[in-house]
Amino acid sequence: MSKPPATIYYHDIGDYLSREQKLEIVKSFDSIANMKNEMKILQPNRHGDWISHRDEGFEELIPLAPKKKFDVKTQSVFTVVSRGFETARDAWIYNFSKSLLTLKIKGMVDFYNDLVVNLKVSSGNKTADVVSMDETVIKWSSSLLALLKDRISINFSPLDFRIALYRPFSKHHAYCGERVIHRRGQFDQFFPTQKHENLVICVSSVGDTGPFTVLMTDSLPDLHLMGTTQCFPLYYYDKNEQTQQMNLFDTDEEYVRRDGISDFILSHVRELCGPKVTKQDIFYYVYGVLHSEQYRAKFAVNLKKTLPRLPLPEESKLFWSFSKAGAELAELHLKYETLPPHPDVREDSPKDHPDCRVRKMRFAKEGQEENKTAIVYNNDITLWNIPLEAYDYVVN
Repeated sequence: MSKPPATIYYHDIGDYLSREQKLEIVKSFDSIANMKNEMKILQPNRHGDWISHRDEGFEELIPLAPKKKFDVKTQSVFTVVSRGFETARDAWIYNFSKSLLTLKIKGMVDFYNDLVVNLKVSSGNKTADVVSMDETVIKWSSSLLALLKDRISINFSPLDFRIALYRPFSKHHAYCGERVIHRRGQFDQFFPTQKHENLVICVSSVGDTGPFTVLMTDSLPDLHLMGTTQCFPLYYYDKNEQTQQMNLFDTDEEYVRRDGISDFILSHVRELCGPKVTKQDIFYYVYGVLHSEQYRAKFAVNLKKTLPRLPLPEESKLFWSFSKAGAELAELHLKYETLPPHPDVREDSPKDHPDCRVRKMRFAKEGQEENKTAIVYNNDITLWNIPLEAYDYVVN
């Protein structure tokens, strides 16, 4: 005997409640029957959304990401997208000190190469079963174990260091040499050498639990820069096919720069805003729109379930306003280290040469109350006169 489709009732008791608060609310209803008038019947939409329904108008916007990477005929804003840089061994690949990083990575490479020469694996044994898992000498990943099994060595090169944005506003030195990175993504084309410059818009990925976040960088962005990060570049670089035919008198570059912004979106925006629009103007327009509070509020549900889409401006003035705002934000976010400090904030230390190592920062105390205008950096250093509005800033 067939049964009719089930009816699902739902009651939202609010966010950020403790376990005790939640149980108290349930207890106050006494029974399910008493809750019925407070509940609503859930009906999924065509996307399978039961509770948080996405805005259907989002599908009418232009996708940022292409269906196929490096497709010059794509009908999306960008021709390529990549996950952030996935090392699988962050403690080995990143460091504030380049000299310490060099020592660590050389030690790991030497240890690995010694195994390539000397490791003996009996037939039927897995490589992972007979190598050291001591993470003070090496950090293994499935890709590195596969290389070891095939007896493939690693070459260290001083040219393979980059500057990376490991976390928001926290730059590190990174070693990006061959075979030590678990998944490189497209970053060999985004930042092929130390001298190749680029800008990358990084956004939080589908399924991240936090609010939608966006940040621009001119450095290598880590996979977990913001949740799980997806990256859209202003440029990418292809190997010059003529490089192999170059002689000593050729001046051709080893790489050819390509546009990350598509011809498709350039054509559409120029139809609306005139022929002076450049792809870099569009890049900053994207950055401005993705920071728009109205955009993020309207499409908050969509942005948790899919990558961003771009609305076209209704008029030229609107495009240039967002593009200018995006460029100004980029200036702040990229050059934060060179901006002047707040004029009222001061550093106080009783010593001429204070200890600069941070242990555990805390707010200063006034009696039993915390003084959030003062941060105790360590026993030697305290920062004073921090404006309270600084705590309202979040990285999106």
